[in-house]
Amino acid sequence: MNEGDTAVLAIGTRKGLWLATSTDRRDWNLTGPHFLMEEVASVALDTRGPVPRILAGIMDWHWGPCVVHSDDLGQTWSEPEDGAVRFPPDTGEGLTRVWQLQPDSAGRPGVVWAGAEPISVWKSTDGGEHFEMNQPFWDHPHRSGWGAGFGGAAAHTVLPSPDDDTVHVAISVAGVYRTDDGGASWIPRNTGISAYFLPDPNPEYGQCVHKVARDAGNPDRLYAQNHHGVYRTDNSGDSWQSIADGLPADFGFVMLAHPTRSGTIWTIPLKADGERIAPEGHLAVYRSTDSGDSWTRLDDGLPETDFNAVLRDAAAVDSADPAGVYFGTRGGQVFGSADEGDSFSLIAGNLPDVLCVRAGIVPAGSLR
Repeated sequence: MNEGDTAVLAIGTRKGLWLATSTDRRDWNLTGPHFLMEEVASVALDTRGPVPRILAGIMDWHWGPCVVHSDDLGQTWSEPEDGAVRFPPDTGEGLTRVWQLQPDSAGRPGVVWAGAEPISVWKSTDGGEHFEMNQPFWDHPHRSGWGAGFGGAAAHTVLPSPDDDTVHVAISVAGVYRTDDGGASWIPRNTGISAYFLPDPNPEYGQCVHKVARDAGNPDRLYAQNHHGVYRTDNSGDSWQSIADGLPADFGFVMLAHPTRSGTIWTIPLKADGERIAPEGHLAVYRSTDSGDSWTRLDDGLPETDFNAVLRDAAAVDSADPAGVYFGTRGGQVFGSADEGDSFSLIAGNLPDVLCVRAGIVPAGSLR
């Protein structure tokens, strides 16, 4: 981090949002809860503008789901009067949950993507204040065959390419879909990803992909944590190969990619779909610096015994050098590393069930 920069960590939980800030990534100031007793299933930190914007997909159990934003690190929050995400009347649907909020690249300021339930993809061109549904995705002929994962029917990953109009979307349960024309058409890209739980274990679609991340140096290289299986593609999803060798288990939810260094990724294995705990009760992060060809176990500073799981969006990496790695558990603990996972420390404890974590570095002078 440069002198004067501030690390910001947004922590969405089952019962509210907490924000943490630090100037050294060792000592943290935690504030919250914001939206107490409301589920925060998605959060984004957009640092592309003159001031950082926090976006949060919240679920008010009385008023329903919505997307809110703050330009002053949570001191105040705004929501469009008619809602940021509204299904067209002719769909006959209403928003259930916003699973993903994803700012686009620096070359597309103001563009933010969202993945929602019912399974749908949305795009904003005004920084996340208003979203428009992608109609071709909604009208996809496979829609009737898309299912719901254990947590719900989720378009949980939206990955716009920084180089062109390619966007990848991952769905639980449907698999990975790709558009090469900015959303005008979508094709399934799942060859090589197993769906062992189906009569045909190698279908065109129907895979339960848990999370996908894009390589920093090669936009055509992506990494996927599947429902049993860890994969890499080097051709934008046309085919996938296993990179699970060297991991203690191939089940889990987390997949992170280094923001600037090609080939460096992190995952957090769980024992199995029927035993969603860390293997042997020893929570650890695994890092690869060669695109998944080999893995290193990282657990310095983590509890010797911890049976809590880490959900798909409850982990994040910041853009500092060295990169910071963060994750929160279903037991309400949030851990952080300022050295790419070599050592961890506790940032927050005794929070509600952590659903999502996002991290960013705010340059000096950007905070109001």
